[in-house]
Amino acid sequence: MNLLKTGILLVLLSSILLFIGGIIGGEVGIILALVFALGINFGAYWYSDKIALGMTHAVPVTELSDPELYRIVKVKAHQFGIPMPKLYEIDDESPNAFATGRNPEHGTIAVTNGLRNILNKDELGAVIAHELAHIGNRDTLIMTIVATIAGAVSMLAMIAQFSAIFGGMSNERERGNGVLGLIIAAVVMPLVAMIIRMAISRTREYQADQTAASHEGQAELLASALIKLQAASRNHPLQVNEAVSHLFIVNPLSGKAMSSLFSTHPPIEDRVWRLRELT
Repeated sequence: MNLLKTGILLVLLSSILLFIGGIIGGEVGIILALVFALGINFGAYWYSDKIALGMTHAVPVTELSDPELYRIVKVKAHQFGIPMPKLYEIDDESPNAFATGRNPEHGTIAVTNGLRNILNKDELGAVIAHELAHIGNRDTLIMTIVATIAGAVSMLAMIAQFSAIFGGMSNERERGNGVLGLIIAAVVMPLVAMIIRMAISRTREYQADQTAASHEGQAELLASALIKLQAASRNHPLQVNEAVSHLFIVNPLSGKAMSSLFSTHPPIEDRVWRLRELT
């Protein structure tokens, strides 16, 4: 059900992109929007992991530099039946973690220093299981595509704004009430796209929780870890670019006022409730 919901939302998000392209330039605009989306997704497919790691200032972790963390990840990866991901650490006391990479063969997990300071070994293993679930479910690729399409929508919306101000880019203004269509494309559609992006992100978080909990009955351990992470993140939010905030296991920006409608993460209380329903 979560996969079906993700697919439907992704189709809707792509439709918004093509709609804005059509409003701006008709059939040619639709084709250009499609080519533009394919181009930026191609770049994101190959470089999104490097971009995310660079934006969080993560540094590599080896078996020699941190044997305990390396062993936990290696054991969990074997349980999930996926290759050992690359391991990184972020020098920040705010407890958090994220996964990235275009497929399980190129997966990467990054954890903050603070994560290990507040979780016991079993809870840490449950968090690692959640991140491995994202890799195994290919959420890292899905969310990269979602983020790039949403970014393309924002860029085209800016073009639509200028078009609306200066009277549109087409001579067929009467068709579909051109100026009104441009206003919708410039204002309404980016908002809808953002809501869809957040909905997809929350759906993938629920799925990763469920996948992680299904391995060795880790539902309660993950629930316990999430409660601790939420409390600590509220007191010490992670200083990170908002563009990568959706990657983390808990919202790193939770210290800021944010409507739940526009949050990239489901409420921790709801996630904990769902996990405990599985026990």
